Order: sequence, then structure tokens, then C-alpha cells
Amino acid sequence: MSENNKSHGRLSIRASHTPTPLLKGTPDLAGAWKAKVLTLYPDMFPGILGQSLTGKALSEGLWSLDPIDIRMFARGKHRNVDDTPAGGGAGMVLRADVVARAVDFADKGHARADWPVVYLSPRGKRFDQAMARRFSKAKGITLLCGRFEGVDQRVLDARDIEEVSLGDFILTGGEIAAQALIDATVRLLPDVLGNAQSIEEESFSDGLLDHPQYTRPNEWEGREIPAVLTSGHHGKVAEWRRARSEEITRERRPDLWAAYEKQRRK
Repeated sequence: MSENNKSHGRLSIRASHTPTPLLKGTPDLAGAWKAKVLTLYPDMFPGILGQSLTGKALSEGLWSLDPIDIRMFARGKHRNVDDTPAGGGAGMVLRADVVARAVDFADKGHARADWPVVYLSPRGKRFDQAMARRFSKAKGITLLCGRFEGVDQRVLDARDIEEVSLGDFILTGGEIAAQALIDATVRLLPDVLGNAQSIEEESFSDGLLDHPQYTRPNEWEGREIPAVLTSGHHGKVAEWRRARSEEITRERRPDLWAAYEKQRRK
């Protein structure tokens, strides 16, 4: 073992390959779920992930974050990370050789079978709660954040990189999408939320959208909390919530409702 990679109990101490001041003071515990983010803008992290429950869990070592600067893997006099599109067109494309070296670096130390590598792309498979659960059960994830016109297709094929999309819209880069994906995944890790029941009862947990929520005061601007929710009858409350979840899903997301109905008929 080299002097730059020493292990002290669960605490993994290693020389940092990305000088990211935002991440100073966050523990890197051996065995904790980790997100490696390949990006041209490592200083964007942790961003929103450093706040609220995900930030608290990060500071406690329940998960760890490793932004990796893609520019570190560029070579030559000008250390170019991109070039013009083959066949012509506007914009620039991230080079296959540079991205491949970054992915290979991130791959070191773990097996692909339990460590997905994902490229955030508008043409990828739509990210959903089931995918977040799958990622949370892995040992970690590597996220490739594109920029400009995207990434050379050859590296996506050669390195068997999964493409994932947040939805049918375009962002200036993959960093915001990466943070959203990580947030949705980290909150499913043990002890992050502190209340497993809240995960089980939220939207998409059973294929339905969540029911409406209410709290004090009981009357506000002439609007009252539905009487069943203050009745103290837990069975009727559960029935009301299920009925409202089904109604909202049927009206607002017919795609989810169709899938729910199909699953229920099995």
C-alpha cells in the first residue's frame, strides 16, 4: 500500500486528486455509498447536496462525494478536452480519449457489477424512483456530466456507459442533473432520512402519486382540513389517502395509472 493510500479503520485517507475546497472536512468512510462525478466544473459540488439532510449525511460519512476534474486527463500542449463535431455542425464535443481516461480512473478500486457508470443525457432512459432505488443498492455510482454538444459516442459504447435523462428538456450541462440524481438516491440510503416510513409512503413508492398533505391550523382562509384526517380513525384515514392518491394519479399521470392498473391485475 502506498503512502498516499492508507486506511485507518473505516476512515479512508488518500491524497486528493481534485482540490475542491467545498468538500474539506467531509469524512470518506470505507464502505459508505459514494458518488464520483466526472465534470469540467468540480467546484459546482457539493452545491445543493451540501445542504439539509443530504449535507448532514455527507458530513456524518453516511455517503461520500468525489468530484473529478475531466481536464486532468487532457494531454498535449493545449490540453484540449473537446473538438469540433465530425461531419460539421455547431458547438464542441467532449473527446473520447479524454473521457475514457477519466472513466478508467474512476473505475479503479471497484467492480462495475455493483457500481453503475451513468452519462446524464436527454436521450437516456427516464430517471425514476425505481432507478433511484437500484442505484442506492449499489456500492456507489460514477456520473459523467456532459457539456457543449455532448460526448463522443465511441467512449459511451466502449466503456458501456448507461445513459439517463431527467426529462424532455435541455440543460447547459450535466451537473444539475447529477445533483438531482444523487439527491434522489442518497435519501434512500439507510439512516439518511431517519424515518423509513416516510420513504414508504411518499410519491412513486407504490406506483402512485402522493396524496395531499395538511397540517395546523385546522382552518385557514376559510379552508378546513378534511374532517376524516382529524377523526382519529386510522383505517378511514388510510382509505381516504389511498383514494386520493389513485384519483390524482389517474387524472394527472395516465401513464403511471396504466402501469399501476396493469401491476394490480397480475
